[in-house]
Amino acid sequence: MATEAKYSILREVGRGTYGVVYEAVDNQTKRKVAVKRMLCNVPENVELALQEFWALQSIQRQHENVIQLEECILQHGQTCQPISHHYSKSNSHLLLVETCLKGRSCLDPRSACFLWFVTEFCDGGNMNEYLLSRSPDARLNGSFMRQLSSAVAFLHRNHIVHRDLKFDNILISHRSGSPIVKVADFGLSKVCQGKEDVNQHCFSSACGSNFFMAPEVWEGHYSAKADIFALGIIFWAMVERITFRDGDPEKELLGTYICQGKELIPLGEALLENPNMKLQIPLKNKSMPEDLCKLLHHMLAFNPKERLDAFQLEIQIRRISY
Repeated sequence: MATEAKYSILREVGRGTYGVVYEAVDNQTKRKVAVKRMLCNVPENVELALQEFWALQSIQRQHENVIQLEECILQHGQTCQPISHHYSKSNSHLLLVETCLKGRSCLDPRSACFLWFVTEFCDGGNMNEYLLSRSPDARLNGSFMRQLSSAVAFLHRNHIVHRDLKFDNILISHRSGSPIVKVADFGLSKVCQGKEDVNQHCFSSACGSNFFMAPEVWEGHYSAKADIFALGIIFWAMVERITFRDGDPEKELLGTYICQGKELIPLGEALLENPNMKLQIPLKNKSMPEDLCKLLHHMLAFNPKERLDAFQLEIQIRRISY
């Protein structure tokens, strides 16, 4: 990477299907940053990389609870070129398509193409790891709920629908002393065009993580309110410390589900099969305040029209007695 003079990679901190995240240091300021590398070898990967770039660069002002993009660098072979925040959507798209997909073999390291995202570094890891390493704390839970509600309302106000909200995509920072949540990983997000309410946009491609997907996402016909359903799953699992194991028996994950025999069914899928199913909230914590129970029911409503939107949630979350 030609930017080695600017950043020094310290260690790998995460790896997923589409990219690797490293802890790095800015050699000039000595400040830690996170560097995410995405290989752009096929159109699908290019689209994911661009979705993340468009979402982060489209935000006109920063929000404390949304990960901050510092710069994005396109690497082709040994050549690196910063992609400016001021690039239009068409220009940045054409630059990547021409570089990545014009008949060049990205399997050859001399012509491999990557997008590098440099963001603020979060020293507390992801929310799943952070919460499970600590005893339950109602005050902390309440703070996290308010912060996340504010972040999602901010994104929706800026016409960004995340579409993959889950514990692993929420990072924790201690830079200000108290733990601050940061919504991250915008690879599946959508920036909605036009000035109308973001809740009026309709999406058809089912995406996200099964245990956080709203019923309508499984059907492939949904709106920004799918983000609210995912937040409902996050809030409920966080408050009651509901966990499960999916795939990796060694890894405990926060999340809610429905049991059918020995099989764990994602809540959204179960509601799609039985829209009249009554959710048992609270499940374990019988001392959960009634207004919080009611709020969770409104966030997890089967019918999106009966579900709160992000702006209503931002107001109501500050009024609950929890």
